[in-house]
Amino acid sequence: QVQLVESGGGLVQAGGSLSLSCAASGRTFSWYTMGWFRQVPGKEREFVAAISWSGRTDIGDSGKGRMTISRDKNTMYLVMNSLKPEDTAVYYCAADPGELTRRTTFEYQYWGQGTQVTVSS
Repeated sequence: QVQLVESGGGLVQAGGSLSLSCAASGRTFSWYTMGWFRQVPGKEREFVAAISWSGRTDIGDSGKGRMTISRDKNTMYLVMNSLKPEDTAVYYCAADPGELTRRTTFEYQYWGQGTQVTVSS
């Protein structure tokens, strides 16, 4: 049973920082690509960042220069700096076997339940 559990969400003022974690269990995730997505009500889930098992990273346009993705064994991290109110969303982690980073939701097999990030102005 694959499980992905996000943590670290919360309320932060604009300009502040948050670090999200995604703990993976049930598989050896060394060979998995992992990613972060976010979603606000009424909108599609949006790609944030991804990291391959070899450490190759891909950051979406919304996070470039502000967000950093990393991983350590079975845990993935997202450090978010200079947060804006438009970063408010539920953040989900995802995982899928394979090397290449990917940006679309249908390319990920496993998903966490999400963690709320709220940025106040």
